[in-house]
Order: sequence, then C-alpha cells, then structure tokens
Amino acid sequence: MPVVAPGSKILVSGANGFIAMWVIRTLLEQGYIVRGAVRSNEKGKRLREYFGSYGDKVEWVVVEDITKDGAFDEAVKGVDGIEHMASPLNSPTDDPDDYIKPAVHGTIGMLQSALKAGKQIKRVVVTSSIVAVISTVTESPERKKSSPDEKYRASKTLAEKAAWEFYNKHKAEISWDLVALNPPLVLGPPLQEVKTPAHLNVSLDIWFNMVFTEKPDAVLKSTHGYVHVKDIAAAHVIALEKEAAGGERIIVASGTTTWQDLRNLIYTLKPEYYTSGVLPRGTPDLETVVLSIYNTDKSKKILGLEYRSLTEVITDILTDFEARGWLEKRYVA
Repeated sequence: MPVVAPGSKILVSGANGFIAMWVIRTLLEQGYIVRGAVRSNEKGKRLREYFGSYGDKVEWVVVEDITKDGAFDEAVKGVDGIEHMASPLNSPTDDPDDYIKPAVHGTIGMLQSALKAGKQIKRVVVTSSIVAVISTVTESPERKKSSPDEKYRASKTLAEKAAWEFYNKHKAEISWDLVALNPPLVLGPPLQEVKTPAHLNVSLDIWFNMVFTEKPDAVLKSTHGYVHVKDIAAAHVIALEKEAAGGERIIVASGTTTWQDLRNLIYTLKPEYYTSGVLPRGTPDLETVVLSIYNTDKSKKILGLEYRSLTEVITDILTDFEARGWLEKRYVA
C-alpha cells in the first residue's frame, strides 16, 4: 500500500520552478490534488493559466518569505504529503548567506510546520542536489572568495544536512518520514513562460550557454551529469508512494558526459545545426575523459526508475528550442 496514494493532497513549494511545474503536472496526471506555494500572486499567474483545466484539483497559496517563522504553517494544513522544492538558485548580491539562509531556513521552516501540523502528513520529499552528495561543506563560504557555483553548492549541502538533522532529532514526534532526491543538471522542455533564452531557468541556461556558444577546450573537456526533467518529476511522485524510500537520500541521474562529447552527439543527430553555423562545433577530436559516474542503483531498486537516454534529452530540448525559433541564428556569449 502506498505511503501517500493518488487522491491525496500534496503541497509543492516553489511551485513556479522548472522542476516543480513538471512535478505538479505529473501529480495531477496521476490523480493527486495539488496545493502549490509561490512567493507572490504574480509568480502564480503562469500556474493558474497552465493548470487551469484541472479546476479544483489544484489550488495556490502565497508564502512571501520562506525564511519567516511559521511561513508554511497555513500551507501544510490538510495535506498528506509535501514536495519541498523552494530554494534560491541565484542571488543579486555577493553575500553567500543570500543563497544559504533561504535554503536552510526555508527547509527547516517547512519541516517545523510539518511537525506542528499533526498526524495527517505521511511523507516529506526534499529536492536536494548531486552537489550535496559530492561536496564537503560544513559552513558558509567566505563572501569575497566564493563563486556563485560555490555558494549554490553550499546552500544545497547545508540545507539537506539541516533537514536530516531535524528529522533525526524529532523522529519520535513526527508522523512522517523524509526522502531527499539528489539530481545533477535537470534538463528538458520548460513549462514556464520562457520568451527568450535569457529567461531560461538555471540548469537550461547552463546547457544553452555550453551548447550554443564558443567554449575553450578546457571547458569542453569538463564532465557534467544530467537527468531528464520528466524522470526527476516521476521520482518525486514515486518517492511519495514507496515505503522503502522513507529515510533515504537517492541519486536520480541518467548519466554523465563531457560537453564536447555532448556536442558530438548533437552533431550526429542534427548536423544541419552545425553546417548552418547556428551551433559551434567545438573540437570534435578533443581527447575527453568522463571524470565522474553516479551510482543510481538505489533509484532503480527503490523507485523503479528507467531513465531516458541522453539522445532523448537532447531531442526534447532541441525540439522545444526549435519551436521557439531559437535555432535560426548564432548566439554569442
């Protein structure tokens, strides 16, 4: 019997995010009722438009500041499960705490609200990151010495660490258990309103920049992990349902490759993008080595995931970008 079954009401925080919109769509398609939390009515506008056909199967709440005490107290009332996905991916300042405090306080605040909510909640799924698995971060990085990537890594690592500490400390008091999902670069067609490449979410922006603009060989040699957004969305739903997922952190990844190998694969699939000069070829015969491989046995055994291939990831992205008219000219970084 599922821990949380279709027909149950699920709270999704950060509901207007790239992954979150796919999670909401997957939940609704599988018969769940969704309560999406956003930071403003304006951020909820696209959600109301896109999911309007689901009527009373979906509702929206505004949580303006996820770092405030009790921010999610009202949002968690009456739900059976929680998908906590709200976390900053960028910041307008150089202060690492502008990444870390919302991530950590938002996560702990959600768990505190779930603790106070009573016995109805059965499972909390936290969207973490592969960086929380491979990074060794114990405190906030120094402001002047840290890059945006380092600050993001710290925020995800410290937020997940705080979640497990809270969960283990309060196990005797709670009715729910905790699952952390740890994906690498999440890729696929966006459901958000995206008018130009400049409006892409962080993961797709990275992919666009690495594929559509010239890069030096040193960058093209670097390794990255990837997973289709539909696969990580499915993982979030299954993680609510599978009893064995409780208390686990699970890497959800399709594979790893280098940026030049990715370009070479795109060339075999869509050579016209290169012969037309729209996409830069890079260095096709560059000697590359994949430096990391993720163990995804747990995601396959516990969640039963069957991952989409890199070819499927590429095809879905380029089909979407082509429909948007983004494969008609050369881009310059």
